[in-house]
Amino acid sequence: MTTQFYAPPSAFRHQRLILNGDEAKHIARSLRKEPGDVIWVVDGEGHRHEVELNHVRPKQVVGTVQSTEHHAGEPPYRLTVGLGLLKNRNRFETFLEKAVECGVSRIIPLQTERTHVESLREKRAENILVAAMKQSGRSVLPELDEPTELPDVLREANPDGSWICHEAAAAPPLPEAVRHVRDKSSDESTAPAELLLLVGPEGGFSEAEVQEASDVGVQPVRLGPHRLRAETAGIVATSAISLAYADASPSDATSFL
Repeated sequence: MTTQFYAPPSAFRHQRLILNGDEAKHIARSLRKEPGDVIWVVDGEGHRHEVELNHVRPKQVVGTVQSTEHHAGEPPYRLTVGLGLLKNRNRFETFLEKAVECGVSRIIPLQTERTHVESLREKRAENILVAAMKQSGRSVLPELDEPTELPDVLREANPDGSWICHEAAAAPPLPEAVRHVRDKSSDESTAPAELLLLVGPEGGFSEAEVQEASDVGVQPVRLGPHRLRAETAGIVATSAISLAYADASPSDATSFL
């Protein structure tokens, strides 16, 4: 996959792009690009631009937009993932990176009964999201909410396509539940499916929290026979959703680095 660069929408004006900072330095010094070369730039709002470089300096790169792809590299659904805040912030940041690679659109750090951390390193988290978006070939920068109480998230849950990860033996496997929702909304004329996935912190959700979610139509699901770390459970679950929808569109291929 061609290297992608990131520039916010404000960097584009009348088919002209002005890149400053680290991206400009990377283009000029690391890649040694020259006027006339072509690069791909995403704006975080679903657009991937083909840009011909006109002016290349370490402090500023100027180019002209030649063409634009819309919704480039994005899945046919919008997935919101709520993951319980973890004691080890590095583990939560690992999840952020992998969630972007798996097509997540919005991430909600959850405050639950078993959560003991109340904050994130916001600037670092933002940098992780941008880097993962570029690396994975996506064009939409996922949203990262402020830490939110579980009941507040449940208020916006849509029963058709909302799941809470739980180890109960009676719960269906997540892939099975996802395929059921996918097949119900397989009409290509419909808008992208709105999906919600909830994953607990260390120790998982309490029985009371699972019951509260079930009461509003959120379906308990299980991820398999093994005990997973919270961030691993989040990665496995988002990957399962991505694969379920990719199975419906076999022409879509995933590349690996």
